[in-house]
Amino acid sequence: MSESALRDEVIALARDLIRIDTSNPPGRETEAAELLAGYLRGAGLEPELVGPDPERLNLVARIPGTGEGPSIMLMGHTDVVPAPTADWTVPPFEARLRDGELVGRGAVDMKNELAARAVAVAAFARSGERPAGDIVLLAESDEERNTADVGMSWLVRERPELVRCDYALNEGGGELLELADGRRLVTVAVGEKRVTSLRLRVFGRAGHASLPGQADNPVADAAAAAGRLLDAVAPVEVVPAVSRALEALGAPSPEEPGFRTWAAGLHPLLGDLLPAIVRMTLTPTGLHTYEPANVIPPFVDLICDCRAVPGQGIEEIEAHVEAALGDAISYELELLEPLEGGTESPTGTALYEAIEGYVGERLPGAELLPVISTGFNDSHWVRRAFDTTAYGFAPVFATDPVRYARAMHGADEAIALDDLAEIAEFSLYALRAVSRRAPA
Repeated sequence: MSESALRDEVIALARDLIRIDTSNPPGRETEAAELLAGYLRGAGLEPELVGPDPERLNLVARIPGTGEGPSIMLMGHTDVVPAPTADWTVPPFEARLRDGELVGRGAVDMKNELAARAVAVAAFARSGERPAGDIVLLAESDEERNTADVGMSWLVRERPELVRCDYALNEGGGELLELADGRRLVTVAVGEKRVTSLRLRVFGRAGHASLPGQADNPVADAAAAAGRLLDAVAPVEVVPAVSRALEALGAPSPEEPGFRTWAAGLHPLLGDLLPAIVRMTLTPTGLHTYEPANVIPPFVDLICDCRAVPGQGIEEIEAHVEAALGDAISYELELLEPLEGGTESPTGTALYEAIEGYVGERLPGAELLPVISTGFNDSHWVRRAFDTTAYGFAPVFATDPVRYARAMHGADEAIALDDLAEIAEFSLYALRAVSRRAPA
């Protein structure tokens, strides 16, 4: 398959996927899975659609190997976060081409990567090559929330034979960072932080809104709690992967007050990334009351996103909240979902070497920077269940890395068309490199 044909194919498929609104909630990812299934059947594959909810099916497509080498799975989720149109300059599900970029919800997270990986698997299938180990394409549902038990949690429990593999490629890395000191680094995610959401129920005393002095209004305390949590700085916790990254960068101690300034001076994206991977983050994202406007409520719920460092648990979360709020605010803390993630894969494997080889060919002199992802993905499911070596890597060399990262879950998600083709080319390169290797 020529590079131009591959490029055209991945652009077309990515646009078709973006045009299917799979905002989660409610998801309804089956239509996207069916689109991919039809595309892959055109390459001679026989994909399977599976899951407990007919509206939220997962797709699994397989190229059987000879059994003489490792298996590899290319992962991508079909759901996206909702796209409030107020901040968008184009309709989020139109998949518009603009100034050499594809703009739309999912162009960054992660219908871009899913389309590119599907095209790579289709190209491999059309070539007639027989891999040493199975090649699997997985398009999973409910990655963005993982509360419905219809995606990876269900697959690893109910259909493990479909997703058990030696290696996996997922989202979370691949940005090219041109550092201020002249070095060129490309990120690769070898692990992820732990994630949960929580509710702080802040208590007061109800009353009539026309007589505010007779009540104890919890809205004021909830607003104060949000401010304190935003200002609170959790203790530094550096896991091995992060320690290696900091050493490679020549970083000062994360405890030093100027750490963020140093990181941002090296590269703006590092100014966001490095402080976030050395500490727990707990970010207020919503306030909810349950009374009409003329009632001062008895309590207010403050909803927060929490990203814990691997190894941390509920005790550390509770301690961080207590340190931020003290005794002045009356509250109860409840996790709204299980604390998941916090896994890490080793480097020095056949797949890691394939990533190094590709970067070396495309960007001579550039080096990989292994990091843990501040976001979350489904890699931890296969790491825990099958001891799969999983990395987050999709080469993004043309799109500005800061704009790319900040568009995730934001407005006007966009990726350079050159990068769409780049991800597809890399995915095919990785499949061929790993499928010809003996087991690691």
